[in-house]
Amino acid sequence: MKKHLILPAGILLAVISLQTAYGQGASAPVNKELPKGWHLADREKDGFYGISLDKAYDFVKGVKSKTVVVAVIDSGIDTLHEDLKPILWVNPKEIPGNGIDDDRNGYVDDIHGWNFLGGKDGRNVKQDSYEGARVYHRFLNKYGAAGFDPASLPEDEKWQYELWKKAKDKVEGDAGGGGADIVFLKRALESSQKNDSLLKIALGRESYTGKELEAIAPSTTDGQKAKAGMLYIFKAFNMMETSNTEFIEGFAEFVNGEERKKEAAEKAPKDYRGEIVKDNYSDINDRYYGNNDVMANTPFHGTHVSGIIAAKRGNGIGVDGVADNVKIMTIRAVPDGDEHDKDIALAIRYAVDNGAKVVNMSFGKSFSPEKNWVDEAVKYAESKGVLLVHAAGNDAANVDSVDNFPNPVLFQGKSRAANWITVGASSDPLAEPGFNSLTASFSNYGKQEVDVFAPGTKIYSTIPGGTTYGNAQGTSMASPVVAGVAAFLLSYYPHLTPQEIKAVIVKSSTPADMKVKIPGSEQEVNLSDISVSGGLVNVYEAAKLAATIRPAGKPKPQSSLKKGTKG
Repeated sequence: MKKHLILPAGILLAVISLQTAYGQGASAPVNKELPKGWHLADREKDGFYGISLDKAYDFVKGVKSKTVVVAVIDSGIDTLHEDLKPILWVNPKEIPGNGIDDDRNGYVDDIHGWNFLGGKDGRNVKQDSYEGARVYHRFLNKYGAAGFDPASLPEDEKWQYELWKKAKDKVEGDAGGGGADIVFLKRALESSQKNDSLLKIALGRESYTGKELEAIAPSTTDGQKAKAGMLYIFKAFNMMETSNTEFIEGFAEFVNGEERKKEAAEKAPKDYRGEIVKDNYSDINDRYYGNNDVMANTPFHGTHVSGIIAAKRGNGIGVDGVADNVKIMTIRAVPDGDEHDKDIALAIRYAVDNGAKVVNMSFGKSFSPEKNWVDEAVKYAESKGVLLVHAAGNDAANVDSVDNFPNPVLFQGKSRAANWITVGASSDPLAEPGFNSLTASFSNYGKQEVDVFAPGTKIYSTIPGGTTYGNAQGTSMASPVVAGVAAFLLSYYPHLTPQEIKAVIVKSSTPADMKVKIPGSEQEVNLSDISVSGGLVNVYEAAKLAATIRPAGKPKPQSSLKKGTKG
């Protein structure tokens, strides 16, 4: 899984930075705080590079809004969270808990959405393998056989061979040392787990954030040493407001994933999904599998994403989402590992068929063997007027030249989806003091493939626990900011088509008022050199532009003033 979340579930860049720091004896970076919800702020009024949300709501004051359904294809959601319960989509044609497919859509008791990673016996897929390993072993006997001649392949099979060669290079490269240092990672994880255990005893509590830890003085020598070690970690990863539990779990998942990559060259990955889901994976028409457990056991990512889009506004608790008249449809299709093309294709179709008008997709991978299935679903969404919003990824890579799936370039580059927005992560210089740019240090970029940049560092939102909130960062957080903006625009200007919404968001983006760093480097460029729009998403400017677009076939109203009339 590259769910496009940097902390706590995907911490490679931070681990590498920490490894370098240990080697050089460097001190932890200073952690300058941003206010919670800075991503909604206005640069001129508040001093932070947010999306100017309050100004947008002032602009549409008096305009009646329409409810918009936003589908979140992700890892699951905490359906009991206080700030999300009021905005969950409820299937109006389904009677809860009666075990009957009341609306006859093929999915039984799909009250809040559907889980394509579930079994009919109630079990759910948690972890999974990486697509590169699946592709490598799937075709190894065929394309890796002694004496195999690629020139013998028919034309329509050559793409498959090229895909396998890329997977081979990736899998064998990781096994040969191309990935993260497993020895260092395991040592750092073990040290963190030990310090965490000591702190729980010393503090007499199971949970704490870095900020809380900083204010506590353990009475024992072991506790003091554990505090120093853990506090270093929190500060080095710039995650002072993240809980120890989320960090340790995320770190462990990452280390396990890196170990699986190392093992991939030696043996075929376990079929985690097949053992539980039990569909015929090779048949895209075998679509009525899964269960209705949209929370399952991995809801952190989807819960955080959903809160960014639509956490209940103005209720005096937690956080405010971007859009104020939204219902979140939850579709679980992303495991701890790479998602499967079939699940994503059917998740998109489920969203479209059940009334979603915006779909957020904060996930991605480097290989897509059944891309044609996903492409057909993308085209289906386009035909039904549904906008797809996708996270650009967190590899600090140029996706103009590096594969990142899914994407709007339809199978074998024959055409391009017009209902698709790819989002990179912007930042405020205070969010990453060591990088100090309007671009996030980890974000993918591309002058042709990344449409816009939106806030994606230190984003405060809902996390599982019913009444719990915290920070996370990644293009996973930037994508729902844009999905929320799209839902806001569609709510107040419901006549807009997906193509018009995309054009409005891109054209209204605010040009950066300084040079930005290419993520992963110190090289400074114009934002227009690494994105289509050359700007940062600004919902106020988007609302002003959207207000000028009339419904198709409806003329712009003429002035009521007659020529020569004063006043």
